[in-house]
Amino acid sequence: MDVLQAIVLGLVQGLTEFLPISSSAHLLIVPKLAGWGDPGAAFTAVIQLGTMLAVLIYFWRDIVRITWTWLRSLWTPELRGDLDARMGWYIGLGTIPISVAGLLFKDAIEGPARNLWLNAAMLIVFGLLLLVADQMGRKKKEVADLNMRDGLVIGAWQMLPLIPGASRSGSTMTGALFLGYTREAAARYSFLLSIPAVILSGLFELRHVGDGGGPPVAPTLIATVVSFVVGYASIAWLLRYVARHSTTVFVVYRVFAGTFLLTLLALGVVQS
Repeated sequence: MDVLQAIVLGLVQGLTEFLPISSSAHLLIVPKLAGWGDPGAAFTAVIQLGTMLAVLIYFWRDIVRITWTWLRSLWTPELRGDLDARMGWYIGLGTIPISVAGLLFKDAIEGPARNLWLNAAMLIVFGLLLLVADQMGRKKKEVADLNMRDGLVIGAWQMLPLIPGASRSGSTMTGALFLGYTREAAARYSFLLSIPAVILSGLFELRHVGDGGGPPVAPTLIATVVSFVVGYASIAWLLRYVARHSTTVFVVYRVFAGTFLLTLLALGVVQS
């Protein structure tokens, strides 16, 4: 992997991580279309640390407040009903499903799940599922309305993006919309819920950077920095967008991209 490839993949990661269109699928598709090699699951997980740093900086006040209130609630019972204390539990417990599934299906995630036929199908299927959730959801609940059941259900939806093409933000937003949350609340909670899972995944795969079969150090670092810069801008844009618009544009894009990829695969233009 050279510097140009690292910059392009960093741009792709930063642009697609927070949009409900699947960054992991795009990090598979773009290199294929460009004739580059598969950057690998380790590279994908590690450069997500760049976009996650963007989340930490953008939401730093919320994160500090939630963390501090949750810690204080451990020995101060009257704080346990506070939204921030409850959010700490919801985010922590909501991370368990994807953590367990990621360890159990690690080999499949790094191998068979990276098949482009599967990724194209997931782009279409989960795009349409997002459309259904957006149309059917009542969109009345705000982040303040979160409870333990909803936090765990949305956390379970976060397992689906272990298959590239499903989209982590898209899946969690879909789950939240089905539960009646507004688009902005769904997006905001999706960002916060992603923090532990993405950081743990990135740190777990970091051991492969620079080893014989893993991604090279310099390009991975460059891609991570680029993804951070672009990702920060993407967060601000998406929160403004979903506050005023439906998710239809993302659904249309997903169906088009998935159909286009299936066509290329069927014609033999690209190999799965």
